[in-house]
Amino acid sequence: MIKTLKMLRVLSSTLMPALLAVLLPLTACTPGSTSNPSASSEEPTTTQPFVTGAIPDQDPEQLQRLYSKLSDYLSEALGVPVEYQPVTDYAAAVTAFRVGDLDMVWFGGLTGVQARLQVPGAEAIAQRDIDAEFHSVFIANKASGIEPIDDISELQVLKDHTFTFGSESSTSGRLMPQYFLQQGNVSLDAFKGEVGFSQNHDATIKLVEAGTYDAGVLNEQVWNQRVEAGEVDLDKVQVIWRSPAYYDYHWVINPDVNDRYGDGFVEKVQAALLALDPTVPEHQEILELFGADRFIPTENSNYSQIEEIGRQIGKIQ
Repeated sequence: MIKTLKMLRVLSSTLMPALLAVLLPLTACTPGSTSNPSASSEEPTTTQPFVTGAIPDQDPEQLQRLYSKLSDYLSEALGVPVEYQPVTDYAAAVTAFRVGDLDMVWFGGLTGVQARLQVPGAEAIAQRDIDAEFHSVFIANKASGIEPIDDISELQVLKDHTFTFGSESSTSGRLMPQYFLQQGNVSLDAFKGEVGFSQNHDATIKLVEAGTYDAGVLNEQVWNQRVEAGEVDLDKVQVIWRSPAYYDYHWVINPDVNDRYGDGFVEKVQAALLALDPTVPEHQEILELFGADRFIPTENSNYSQIEEIGRQIGKIQ
């Protein structure tokens, strides 16, 4: 009996350290263990950025400056990170909105309709004060001999001259001008050679100013801004006709942002845009870059004429 007890003591002293060496690490890994409190603490989450975009209707540097400032303002107003993501062309802006790469986009009338038709529940939420009655201007190189006109029926003076639109998907640089030309009985094959598509309003000015095309058409607001900045040679190019008014640019937002940032986020974004105040210096700079005094509410139904003409011309299927 004594020998047995001695043997048990020997075994205990030999095996216990080895057994503890195996069990202690396992104990430290159990859910209830408090040996490493930091291991069970949750990692902080990062809010997904609210991504904005815009059709590239002007010089890229101008757009970068504008939307960077707006992103800073919206980030502070909304309490979430806001990023501006440039796109290569008008169609890319519509595609990026459709697939969810852009949460909110500054569209023209036509691209806004195209985008909303592809994203159920998308809403037009705000436009500039000038967008409820927007205009295009037809311009001509003075050496072309084309003189200013007063009536839509006189657009026939453009026949047998070279002519350029802006982007193929531009509302003010293609869609509505083509509609007005049709109203004036001027078909696209009435021009000398094929019509051009300059890609943006600044390029249209430069092409007509240089005489590459006898005439062209663009966004009135861009024309006025460039003239005021002294960037147009008025000895070489002039406005020959101002179009009737129509609805144009506006912000379109994806309804999925409510799921990401909480109910009412769409309304919060709209309120932030409408709150831009020209009496606040930081806000005034943003509004001036947009060529507006303020933003006003808008809604999808305001662009029904744009949709109808888009279908007539074949830009909306």
